[in-house]
Amino acid sequence: MAQVATRLKRELLEELKLIEEVEKKDRAAVLRNLIATGVRHWKLEYALKLYTDQKATTWKAAELAGLSLYEFIEVLRSRRIPAQFTMEDLEEDLRSQKG
Repeated sequence: MAQVATRLKRELLEELKLIEEVEKKDRAAVLRNLIATGVRHWKLEYALKLYTDQKATTWKAAELAGLSLYEFIEVLRSRRIPAQFTMEDLEEDLRSQKG
């Protein structure tokens, strides 16, 4: 594991202390969890952007987001993002699944 240092505004530090108390975890554990959550969120948003900009197929976007194809389709459905699926997308997705 690598060590990372950063500066935080006082207000953010107070919010961090609240999370530590509620979660009953030390600061390092809370920070690791928050960073992991933030990274997952960023990956999903990035994959959705690539998908809506038609720069990634459904399969590729799901892979980038770290989700199964079914999970990614559920996210698209829940956000009311229309499907953008062509025959080329289907062929690429089938090739991707084969390895």
